[in-house]
Amino acid sequence: MKGVIALLLAALCFEGLNAECPDPATLKDDYGSKLCAQMFEHSSYYYDESCAGKFLYVYPDEDTPIMSWSWNNRISSVVVGRGCSLTVWSKSKKEGSKKKFSAGIVYHLKEVKKGLFGDWNDSISGYYCTC
Repeated sequence: MKGVIALLLAALCFEGLNAECPDPATLKDDYGSKLCAQMFEHSSYYYDESCAGKFLYVYPDEDTPIMSWSWNNRISSVVVGRGCSLTVWSKSKKEGSKKKFSAGIVYHLKEVKKGLFGDWNDSISGYYCTC
């Protein structure tokens, strides 16, 4: 009996660690304002836990050619809102490789190729989002 109770308590404690990516069709900030995209610092091996860790709200028509040092090259998962597109660059000031993401969820940016040998995991240094 003690084992079952311990298992239930452990499950409840770790439930908050599971992160489900937000729905692109209803992407909003904490105050209900429409978002263009939401970017996440870490992704997980498991798709249903990919949108974990710190996140960055991206509003419609937000243009950020130089990301702050706290976000530069740290994005691992992306959710782009319905009817929106997110263009990212691998270097500041809209230089380097460029990639456009349409509405949907990218659970693992490491699965998105950048050039011949690279990928987009921890490679975003600037972005522009439009809806």
